[in-house]
Amino acid sequence: MFVVLDNVQYTKRDWRNRNKIITPQGVKWLTIPVETKGRFEQKIYETCVSDPNWVKKHWSLIYQSYHRAPFFDLYGEQFKALYASLEGERSLSRINLAFIELINQILGIKTKIKWFSEFKTSSAPSQRLLDICIQVGATRYYSGPSAASYIDSDLFESKGVQIKYLDFSKYPNYPQQFGQSDVAVSVLDLIFNLGAGARDYLGISET
Repeated sequence: MFVVLDNVQYTKRDWRNRNKIITPQGVKWLTIPVETKGRFEQKIYETCVSDPNWVKKHWSLIYQSYHRAPFFDLYGEQFKALYASLEGERSLSRINLAFIELINQILGIKTKIKWFSEFKTSSAPSQRLLDICIQVGATRYYSGPSAASYIDSDLFESKGVQIKYLDFSKYPNYPQQFGQSDVAVSVLDLIFNLGAGARDYLGISET
């Protein structure tokens, strides 16, 4: 199960509203402009789009960069339709969820997704995460490596929940356009270049 923890503080210059793609001019950021001025303590679910033109700008750059990629013809129309459906959507959380759902569909990922708001939890960081694990019957919690600085591992272990920190540093290279060799980019690059082979690259099993 994947829980969208969007009730925590929104942080600027992070991955929540931007990602990288490979263009003919090199790696570039695709950023969704959001309202942040005077909103330092806003939560992710409170974060709203500030410029609706991001949809057209993003798709234009994606098309220019990937229309000759090996699998763009197979998947491009699905992403074009998704972008069109997001015109007028102001919620960053709902936009991100829409992308997650389509990418999961393409990659055959069947993990259940829930919003944090579906759970009743403590406000303490570690206890909040553990409360969710307990409520869904989880025995293992997967986390990004940066969370190791604040997660209370002893607390999790006391309740029989193992913490596994993900390592994003060992992805192998794969064929990319324009002579690039950079795997720290959006999964769109992987899909348009490898197609169904993206599943094998990511180690996605059938279960």
